[in-house]
Amino acid sequence: MAFLADALSRVKPSATIAVSQKARDLKAKGRDVIGLGAGEPDFDTPDNIKKAAIDAINRGETKYTPVAGIPELRAAIVAKFKRENNLDYTAAQTIVGTGGKQILFNAFMATMNAGDEVIIPAPYWVSYPEMVSLCGGTPVFVSTKQENNFKLTAEDLEKAITPKTKWFIFNSPSNPSGAAYSHDELKALTDVLVKHDHVWVLTDDMYEHLTYGDFKFATPVEVEPKLYDRTLTMNGVSKAYAMTGWRIGYAAGPLNLIKAMDMIQGQQTSGACSIAQWAAVEALNGTQDFIPENKKIFEGRRDLVVSMLNQASGIVCPKPEGAFYVYPSCAGLIGKTAPSGKVIETDEDFVSELLETEGVAVVHGSAFGLGPNFRISYATSEELLEEACKRIQRFAAACK
Repeated sequence: MAFLADALSRVKPSATIAVSQKARDLKAKGRDVIGLGAGEPDFDTPDNIKKAAIDAINRGETKYTPVAGIPELRAAIVAKFKRENNLDYTAAQTIVGTGGKQILFNAFMATMNAGDEVIIPAPYWVSYPEMVSLCGGTPVFVSTKQENNFKLTAEDLEKAITPKTKWFIFNSPSNPSGAAYSHDELKALTDVLVKHDHVWVLTDDMYEHLTYGDFKFATPVEVEPKLYDRTLTMNGVSKAYAMTGWRIGYAAGPLNLIKAMDMIQGQQTSGACSIAQWAAVEALNGTQDFIPENKKIFEGRRDLVVSMLNQASGIVCPKPEGAFYVYPSCAGLIGKTAPSGKVIETDEDFVSELLETEGVAVVHGSAFGLGPNFRISYATSEELLEEACKRIQRFAAACK
């Protein structure tokens, strides 16, 4: 009898975490490495949010919390959805988790049966299919195209839906591509979903506040209220508020689903960290003035990286609408020989040779389900980004 669960055979380690760890290991050995793998803002958590956490500690807010979150945070979530997304929820329809990952995992665990299918547009965040598989479901991948800015079409969504489809995962702006769907693009997808009332929508809005230019964010239920009773809208404070380590994600949705997720979380971790929850209250209720300032910085970084990568031989980099990633193609380098003498046969070969030759750590696109591409996180200084892009240009030019 095997000791480890069979489910583990269906799951792969996180490629983004692996790349970040490899970069750290090389740095520890004295290598000059620029790590562009982590999806984490380089800004510090704003002072008003840190002060709210300190005040909570001084008040003694250090005990167990209700499983689904402290009342103050659930009220702040209700207010946020009404203020920013024109969505009406009660506090009982919300739940707080230890990061967005726990929200997603609990939703799948609460609903998935063997044979249930989950539609996942590719490229996708690396954890989506692994969570589905761990919970006994079947990921169904639908590839998007670079010429369509990596956005799913209504026709492709329609083709992917079967009687076994339980969930459609929607992420805009996207990790890893940065693609964000306009209201009209989203309406085309929701028109399809309305016709299939057995399909639930899990929308990951984690990068909602990180869109650029004149782009206006929209979320599925906001575009199509008919989906209200079968949509879980997930968000969190990690990205826009530079609170990755605080580990607070949240969601709102139908009461029966929230209750089921609450029950699972009660037997799993119970409530999220009390101090982090009070910090999140301030994040949602307090000043939002720093968000436009940070967006402007991110937008400048995006433009720098896109421009420099498009000057690299064999690399084509679309300009995304949001998040802090670019997802360039390295198709023009496949089949060429790297400076080490190794032939680049895949995007994984490309990123491995780039790291060994130039000390730039990026993530191969096949880890996100679509290659030959690679993901760069531009959530670091312009100085480092410029140097990294120069190294990528040098590496690409040296491939023959």
